[in-house]
Amino acid sequence: QVQLKESGGGLVQPGGSLRLSCAASGRTFGSYAMGWFRQAPGKDREFVATINWSGTITYYAESVQGRFTISRDNAENTMSLQMGSLKPEDTAVYYCAATDGQDAYISMRNYMHWGQGTQVTVSS
Repeated sequence: QVQLKESGGGLVQPGGSLRLSCAASGRTFGSYAMGWFRQAPGKDREFVATINWSGTITYYAESVQGRFTISRDNAENTMSLQMGSLKPEDTAVYYCAATDGQDAYISMRNYMHWGQGTQVTVSS
């Protein structure tokens, strides 16, 4: 079993930056891929970014490509999402998730373990 806890959310102005972190416990951290998803009010949860077990492969949603960077530190059991050039449409609850395998996946159906989420609000 994997336990995940997000941190780093908050209120930021348009154009600003924010860094989210996800602390993991349970299974050996370097043995599974992870991802970030988000859910805005009244919308479905959507894929943001994913990273494979070793951190060598990443994929991003088109809406965040070039603005967000996903990374992981297997020695510290943490994953991060560096968000830049933030827009009001990035406002959402951001969730950290983990798969049971090593490959990075875009589909939510591959993620078995979820954190409780952290709110990101982009507003002036």
